[in-house]
Amino acid sequence: MIFLSSPAPTSIILYTSIIILTTFLTTTGSYDGTERDHMALLYFKSLIINDPYGTLTSWNSSSEFCNWSGVSCGKKHKRVIMIQLVSKALQGSLSPHIGNLSFLQVLSLSNNSLQGTIPSELGFLSRLRIFDLSRNKFNGVIPRNLSSCHNLEELRISYNKLVGSIPIDISFLSKLTILTLGDNNLTGGIPPFLGNLTLLETFSLTRNPLGGIIPDTLGRLKSSKLFTAGGCNLHGTIPHSIYNLSLLTDFSLSSNHLTGSLPPVIGLMLPNLQYLQLSGNQLSGFLPPSISNCSKLNLLQLNENNFNGKLTIDFSNLQDITKIFLMNNNFNGGGEAGEMKFIDSLGNCSKLEVLNLGKCNIQGVVPASIGNLSHQLSYLDLRGNQLYGNLPSSIGNLVGLTYLALDNNTQLTGKIPFTIGMLQNLQEAYLSQNQLSGPIPYSIGNLSMLTLLSLGSNKLEGDIPPTMGNCHQLEQLYLRDNKLSGKIPIQIFQLTSLFMLYLSYNSLSGTLPTKVEDLKSLNQLDLSYNQLSGDIPSSLGGCTSLIILYINDNLFEGMLPQSLSSLKGLVELDLSHNGLSGQIPSFLEQFSLEYLNLSLNNFHGQVPVKGVFANASAFFILGNNRLCGGLVELRLPKCKMAKKRNKRFKLIVIVILVSCTVFFVLCFVYAWHKKKKNVQPSQSSTNERFLKVSYDQLFKATNGFSEENLIGHGGSSSIYKGTLDHDEKVVAIKVLHLRIRGAHKSFIAECEAGRSIRHRNMLKIITSCSSIDFQGNDFKALVYEFMPNGSLHDWLHLKTNASRLDLFQRINILIDIAYALDYLHNQCLPTIVHGDMKPSNILLDNDMVAHIGDFGLAKFLEINSNQINSTGVKGTIGYAPPEYGLGSKMTSSGDVYSFGIIILEVMSGKKPTDDIFNENLSLHKFAYMALLDQVINVIDGDVVHMQSIKVNEQKMKECLASIITIGVSCSVDSPSQRMNIKNVVHELLHVRDALQNLESLK
Repeated sequence: MIFLSSPAPTSIILYTSIIILTTFLTTTGSYDGTERDHMALLYFKSLIINDPYGTLTSWNSSSEFCNWSGVSCGKKHKRVIMIQLVSKALQGSLSPHIGNLSFLQVLSLSNNSLQGTIPSELGFLSRLRIFDLSRNKFNGVIPRNLSSCHNLEELRISYNKLVGSIPIDISFLSKLTILTLGDNNLTGGIPPFLGNLTLLETFSLTRNPLGGIIPDTLGRLKSSKLFTAGGCNLHGTIPHSIYNLSLLTDFSLSSNHLTGSLPPVIGLMLPNLQYLQLSGNQLSGFLPPSISNCSKLNLLQLNENNFNGKLTIDFSNLQDITKIFLMNNNFNGGGEAGEMKFIDSLGNCSKLEVLNLGKCNIQGVVPASIGNLSHQLSYLDLRGNQLYGNLPSSIGNLVGLTYLALDNNTQLTGKIPFTIGMLQNLQEAYLSQNQLSGPIPYSIGNLSMLTLLSLGSNKLEGDIPPTMGNCHQLEQLYLRDNKLSGKIPIQIFQLTSLFMLYLSYNSLSGTLPTKVEDLKSLNQLDLSYNQLSGDIPSSLGGCTSLIILYINDNLFEGMLPQSLSSLKGLVELDLSHNGLSGQIPSFLEQFSLEYLNLSLNNFHGQVPVKGVFANASAFFILGNNRLCGGLVELRLPKCKMAKKRNKRFKLIVIVILVSCTVFFVLCFVYAWHKKKKNVQPSQSSTNERFLKVSYDQLFKATNGFSEENLIGHGGSSSIYKGTLDHDEKVVAIKVLHLRIRGAHKSFIAECEAGRSIRHRNMLKIITSCSSIDFQGNDFKALVYEFMPNGSLHDWLHLKTNASRLDLFQRINILIDIAYALDYLHNQCLPTIVHGDMKPSNILLDNDMVAHIGDFGLAKFLEINSNQINSTGVKGTIGYAPPEYGLGSKMTSSGDVYSFGIIILEVMSGKKPTDDIFNENLSLHKFAYMALLDQVINVIDGDVVHMQSIKVNEQKMKECLASIITIGVSCSVDSPSQRMNIKNVVHELLHVRDALQNLESLK
């Protein structure tokens, strides 16, 4: 039989020749099976549009087709029995004429770039034994007439783009021993009829969106050695019949939604296992000790589940084990002695390369026996547990380590062992967020392969070892939030591979060495919150790769060097809280800065108006009292033009100025006395810098405070959308209900706050109005800039909006709020406490930038003030800290508590007042328990479903867990134990950076 198809455009000549030859052979009556095979092969070649290696060059009339590359013929009949063209980079489609090769036994075309559908004519190849089209680009469905290939033993079509369901025809291939359909887009579940393939030895369906459950009938596959169906969106339990497949060596069901527990005797039922992979499910219960009976086990991967209880596997029997992944489970034995006893048994595993027990909630002391682990061990992760006590010096015996993670064990104390310097293959070391103390050992300098060292958030003291200069491959150095002192050793600036250097929150002193210019690759530099002094060296301009530069809260002085103009890649620059002086350099206008903080310095002169200075919400200049000009929103005085004058003229000017000043003072005193005698006029603000508006103007702006312009309600106010006549500007107008107790006090508090704060993340008060309405009643209102995207509450809890708030938007909103609170608590003089932090008071502008509003409960905390505790209502139920309910005064830590609840609400999508929360369960406790169990359970479903980062799911979950940890740490009951808002800012920025790094890897 002959099948015709349309030729590829590049093969017109070849195709025409085939037609002529076919016609000739047919008319002469000499078209036998041999010629039919010859023609089928030519048709195959005609649809190959690219053959970069020239594999099919020999396919021409100058030689017999049995001698063509990749073609084999039978000795007796000279018919094609085999086509093997593996990894030849062929492009094109598969000709249906292959169905004419009636003697074909092997068709192997794997690892090419063939596309189109798989021809159904292949179903005519009744002698076919091996059918391999894997790793191509075939689409469409699996042919439904494969049942005619009744001799088929191997069917390999994985790594394509096939769709549809698995056809029932496959179940009739009774001789099939290998079936691989993985990495396609197959749906419709795993059909039970596959259990009829009782000779199957290899069964692989990995990474198909099949859905459904695992059929119990698959327990009939008694010959199976490899059974893999990971990433298939399966749910339900693993059928008990599967554990009867005693010949299994490779059993993988990772990344599904499977529940239930493992049978206690799994190790006895599956004694031949070499690879056990069940990670990324919802399996629970104890890990059966019988796993130790799987003496051939090479890989144990059970991470990302809900396994619990004490880890009691005797690993000493698993002498072939190379990799153990058990992270993100809950192996808490309830504080029993010997929870780390399993480490002793691992000493017998001489081939062990990877041990990952991170975030398993394991309690106990790191035993000295950890030094007995295999010299082959290259990856050790014990982060995020409840380890305590000292690190044993025996850790220096693990000379094969390239990766060591012991961070976030908050009770891990003592010194870093000097023996750490023996780990000369170490590349990444994570020891942050512990209670480690004492000096950083000088032996760190022996780690010449080190690329990342993280020792932040400990209690380390003393100087930074100059021996770190020997770590020539170091790229990331995190020493922030310790008690380090002394000068920054010049050797640090010889590490030319550094692209991240974080030394903030220490007590480092001295000047910034000029050798900083050698760090040409430096991307992020954070020296904030130290005691560094002197001028900023001009050599800093040599760090031309800088994107983030934080040197705020130090003792730097002098002018900014002109050489910094070469830092054109800067996105964030914080120079605040130093003693810097001079004019703001004009070159900053040319940068693409998104954040600039020059506050609390001694800058003077004109504020630029271009670049970042054109956006009042992106830069901060508070506390520089001699600045002038700039944007109108800054409300700075106009700059005076300096002109040359002789001394006599200067004297005349001085006399005139003094005279004018005296006259102005006298006029002011007269006006003040007169004002006291008269009734207070209707005016829009107590400050002349505000635009004046009347009740009549606000009435017209809101169309008579109409219902259609009502956009919100508060406890003592209504909020309307309006348009002011004079500039057609859309505003939000908050009308106070003065009959409600406390409304007048709230109005005064907001006016005072509005005069005192200026920040990109604060809702700006345009003006206020204190007057009488048309009925003669008192009227008070505040006019704010309008936020077109409404409140955070609406985005979290209105179904029409929730699906549009993705993970990065949520994190950026939280960072905006943290920035604002840091400003209120640490940069305002006096400190301001908001007092009523909640999602409905957080408003979003066009760019989804968050702005804090409603300062009706705000308090100004004077230094050494003796504020009297009040008995009035403070804050909102669910967000107010518990101490407020006991009559305590408002403090900045109270705002931090409220913010912690907001973080948990933003990430979980649950309000603290939801019905599921009661006396025994709060939002804080719910999140805390999730950290101990599986954090993904607390994350809002919208975030989980929308999240597009697929590069490293484990690291993404770690980032999510970090955010929940921040929320939990902020919302603890004890005010003294809550996180400092500055630390919150930095931790959130760190998480965002980590997620952005993952995003960039997609």
